[in-house]
Amino acid sequence: MRAHICRLIRFGALSLASAVFAGQTQDAEYEAVAEEYVKTYLVAHPLQGTALGLHEYDGKISDYSRLALDAELSRLRRFDDRLAKFDPAKLSQRQSIDLRILQAAVKRDLFEMQDMAMFDRNPMVYARAGDVNVYIKRNFAPLEDRVRSLVAIESQIPNILIAARTNLDEKLPKPFVELAIQIARGSADFLKKDLVAAVSGLKDEQLRVAFQAANRRAANALSDYATWLEREKLPKATLEFALGEKKFGRFLAQTELVDLPPQKILEIGMAQLKAEQEAFAEAAKKIDPNKPAIEVFKQIQGEHPASDKLIPDIAKDLDKLRKYVVSRRLVGIPSEIRAKVKETPQYLRATSFASMDTPGPFEKRATEAYYYVTPTEGDWPEQEKQEWLTAFNYYTSDVVSIHEVYPGHYVQFLHLNASPASKVEKIFGSYAFIEGWAHYCEKMMIDEGFGGPANSSPSEDDVKRAAKYRMAQADEALLRLCRLCVSIKVHTQNMSIDEATKFFQDNCYYEQKPARQEAMRATFDPGYLNYTLGKLQILKLRDDYKAQQGDDFSLQKFHHELLSHGMPPIRLLREIMLKYESKWDQVL
Repeated sequence: MRAHICRLIRFGALSLASAVFAGQTQDAEYEAVAEEYVKTYLVAHPLQGTALGLHEYDGKISDYSRLALDAELSRLRRFDDRLAKFDPAKLSQRQSIDLRILQAAVKRDLFEMQDMAMFDRNPMVYARAGDVNVYIKRNFAPLEDRVRSLVAIESQIPNILIAARTNLDEKLPKPFVELAIQIARGSADFLKKDLVAAVSGLKDEQLRVAFQAANRRAANALSDYATWLEREKLPKATLEFALGEKKFGRFLAQTELVDLPPQKILEIGMAQLKAEQEAFAEAAKKIDPNKPAIEVFKQIQGEHPASDKLIPDIAKDLDKLRKYVVSRRLVGIPSEIRAKVKETPQYLRATSFASMDTPGPFEKRATEAYYYVTPTEGDWPEQEKQEWLTAFNYYTSDVVSIHEVYPGHYVQFLHLNASPASKVEKIFGSYAFIEGWAHYCEKMMIDEGFGGPANSSPSEDDVKRAAKYRMAQADEALLRLCRLCVSIKVHTQNMSIDEATKFFQDNCYYEQKPARQEAMRATFDPGYLNYTLGKLQILKLRDDYKAQQGDDFSLQKFHHELLSHGMPPIRLLREIMLKYESKWDQVL
């Protein structure tokens, strides 16, 4: 009997060892495929490699010839098939998550190439192809070396724009053409002015001559491309840009693992929009019950720093935000290194209001992080300066700083760097998680009392101040909710650009020009619904995690766990953080 038991024990031990070995073998096989994918991905996207801090890709640019695009599509399909052969259940949990992050990244690129036909229908792709900002905004190498890289890249820009003429369809969506013309002309101006100014310290005369020649040819090629689009493509452009409900649903399911029908998400968004509008109006009543909410908010926008105080005031308030996060134990900040507040570089000002610029996760030299804020220009009329500064009113600027820095994108970046994230997890991120986290932080900070009274007996001024912060936060939420609703309506209900413009005007109270810009973005960036989609997913996950943890729940613990696994689709975080297997309809 004892011998029989011993044989059973030995058999069980051998079976367990065999299962462990099989799992390790599966993990190793997956890791080899993932490593191969990353290498081939960066060869195809070398500018991305440089931005990530992998400088063996410096001086290289993607090939946009039809032969190269066909090869890239074949590469994506091949890896999509290879990754599909792995069973997530037979991998370790870490590699199972890693696999699905990579699969979502591959599916996203496939969707853009196949379903959106971006290289056939979107002329903006080519107008942006030579974006060389990384070479001048970060001093990761001596100026001479970076200029050599610029010469090599700019020398290829004319070829990219020749390829565009060959690759693009006869008829293109009108919004794409209009925006591509603006981008191409803006890029040409950037090369001729800002890029030249940025390398003005170059001492090597021979290199300077080579740069000037390549720069001139690239800028002229971009200008010619804009003229060609205006003359050849704009007159016959169409308004056919909608994905349709089936494609839109597949887009969400494959890239963010959200399997809810688009119309269900729209219903949720419309309900949230109504609730946020009511909160906006309720906060306005606490400030002035005799005025319409919009008028109250315009009054709030008048409370802003003077032009010369903008940068120092935001820097001071940034320190205040950091102290609030730390003292309330809301989110751990795994570094004492501060983000530096700086004026937005001149070459970025046309498209940026405020932005967070962090180094790539593999950057070893240029590791500074900058919070860029766009100031007024000295030659602007006084009225234009004042109008610009309304966007930097004390309440909105704090909400934007929460989104960009503490505890938004910058803290997210610090956690990513401090985590044991794999190469896949550091390179490929979920749009909904990245932007959803930053947008969620705006609400979370106000909910946790930021901007509110310091004691239980608030004065009238305290109540009004808290209401102003609530209005500013609601204003940001209304914009993102409108994006969600418009994205779905444009792509699944044939909403026109004019109708979308009016939707932004009516529901987040934008003026006509910015409302139209937001409407135009919906046509080519259906994923801009992810700011709200991600925020709502995180809020739902928090509720479920809180119910699971009971008395052991804390916001800091929840946020630490949320930020410890790279930038995955939030659906995968539910698997990691919740003990039960959640249903698809529980993600929102």
